[in-house]
Amino acid sequence: MCDRVDRALAWARAALADVPGVEPLDAPVLLAHLLGVDRAALHAHPERPLTPEQAVRFRQMIAGRGRGVPVAYLTGRRAFFDREFVVSPAVLIPRPETEHLIEAALEWARGRAGLRIADVGTGSGAIAVTLAAHLPDAAVWAIDASEDALAVARHNAARAGVAARITWFRGDLLSPLLANASQVDLIAANLPYIPSADLDDLAVARFEPRAALDGGPDGLDLIRRLLAQAPRVLAPGGLALLEIQSGQGKRVAELAGAAFEGAEVRVLADYAGHDRVVWISTRVLHVASDYD
Repeated sequence: MCDRVDRALAWARAALADVPGVEPLDAPVLLAHLLGVDRAALHAHPERPLTPEQAVRFRQMIAGRGRGVPVAYLTGRRAFFDREFVVSPAVLIPRPETEHLIEAALEWARGRAGLRIADVGTGSGAIAVTLAAHLPDAAVWAIDASEDALAVARHNAARAGVAARITWFRGDLLSPLLANASQVDLIAANLPYIPSADLDDLAVARFEPRAALDGGPDGLDLIRRLLAQAPRVLAPGGLALLEIQSGQGKRVAELAGAAFEGAEVRVLADYAGHDRVVWISTRVLHVASDYD
């Protein structure tokens, strides 16, 4: 029975009890979203009735979760860094691992004004919107090959009040900026980095867009292509930050060092100590003067 909160939650927990990957909070998160309340309100008012329409919708959501549909796709929302993003099956669900890239970008940006930033493979716009919100004098270019993904990202930018400072491009990696001979101070990219052969064994690939996950035979196809383009786009003294899969740090650092002669290349670890972000800091060009 799903006629009231407590009975709906009891039914949902039983229905999901043996489903791999389901978390104990999934059922209350879904019900709270459906009712437009927080989880505390569910516990405070277990006797609250559900309308027949709400009961039907909750059963549908639980059935979807039982099939493995991510909670974020069922609610259409995902928390990331310090705000909430709208998501759909057109975009990869933002994850906490990407927050390490945001933290590195904001640390580097401290004290720098008027930055030009490119978010390559913007997806939901999580990186572009978060950086625009925290760097109010920055200009941001957000690029994605998917028009459906760009529509989601534009919506998130409007919700965050930063749409006026983000320019959107549909295109392949940095190609739109190369076509305009544009340069930026910061390149941020969370590109597909999972080896193709691994995808069929991963639950994430069942529902999230494969194009946002598949990095080719060794997971580095798009990262190689980005590194081939980036030296023509990243301004002297600029920074590129690439999210990577654990274990890819050494190889991506080697590729970055070959692409950017003389750059400072570091591999940043996440809180579990795994490779997570490659940091590429370019040199400031020295301009000769009469005083040299």
